Amino acid sequence: MSENTHSIKVSFQSAGEGLAIFGPQDIFLKMIEEQIPAKIDSREAEITIRGGDREVQMLQQLFDVLLQLVRNGYVLTERDVMYAIDLAKDFRADQLLDLFKGEITTTFRGKPIRVKTIGQKHYVTTIKKRDIVFAIGPAGTGKTYLAVVLAVAALKEGSVKKIVLTRPAVEAGENLGFLPGDLQEKVDPYLRPLYDALFDVMGPDQTAKALERGLIEIAPLAYMRGRTLEDAFIILDEAQNTTPEQMKMFLTRLGFGSKMVITGDVTQIDLPRGKKSGLVEANAILSSIAEIGFVYFSEQDVVRHSLVQKIIVAYDRAAENQG
Repeated sequence: MSENTHSIKVSFQSAGEGLAIFGPQDIFLKMIEEQIPAKIDSREAEITIRGGDREVQMLQQLFDVLLQLVRNGYVLTERDVMYAIDLAKDFRADQLLDLFKGEITTTFRGKPIRVKTIGQKHYVTTIKKRDIVFAIGPAGTGKTYLAVVLAVAALKEGSVKKIVLTRPAVEAGENLGFLPGDLQEKVDPYLRPLYDALFDVMGPDQTAKALERGLIEIAPLAYMRGRTLEDAFIILDEAQNTTPEQMKMFLTRLGFGSKMVITGDVTQIDLPRGKKSGLVEANAILSSIAEIGFVYFSEQDVVRHSLVQKIIVAYDRAAENQG
């Protein structure tokens, strides 16, 4: 802690506010104390923060933002608080207020779907502005999920006529011919994550109807050859597993009135050894084209369980040390 010790008080309007901000069994409070070195004393509906000037200012901003969120009816999660602490360390916690204001749409059960990180907000804005967007980053950052959410929203408002979802079928080789059952059964395991996102936003019944009517098409990448897709919202998922030829083939399917979102994680390439990833190549070749959006997610954008974030960081560190 710095030499000059300061102290400030933060008041709650009710005991309930204190509970919401400290979390069940004070779990949020413990997280805050672990991350920012200052003393936090709570009594009744007031907390006193003592510590170095900088730490006290961080905490003042942090509690101010958390209080505003709670007062607006937002229910804080462990993940939100951890992210808020990260931002508060750079005095950026106030950026959270914008994030949680707007909702992109609601789930079929009426629950609001919001962006959860600044990276996600940038992603959503970029997809709205650009016809082709690459989203590159670790698992759990919501790359595919948010793309599906925006695709469904575009379909509902009539800005596209259909949604096309695709992934390269690496595990079984592109031909898939030796698998039993009809195409739908063959394809399902690869495409499961795309169905899950659709079910969440539209519900299983609406999804099934849209698939029947051809409003939504889910197919392996090999089925995109020779087509031009117009007035469509097209998502290529797990794009790190495309070859450069497949990536070029896919990107050149773009027709008028269409949008493409390409998502992938360059640290999880499952291609045979010596095969180059189409995503890595596209990132290098196309970055100079201004109309194409590139969005890079970091560990800070991981919106899964906080342990997932720690696991990713630990693996990244190990990889750096080996490298």
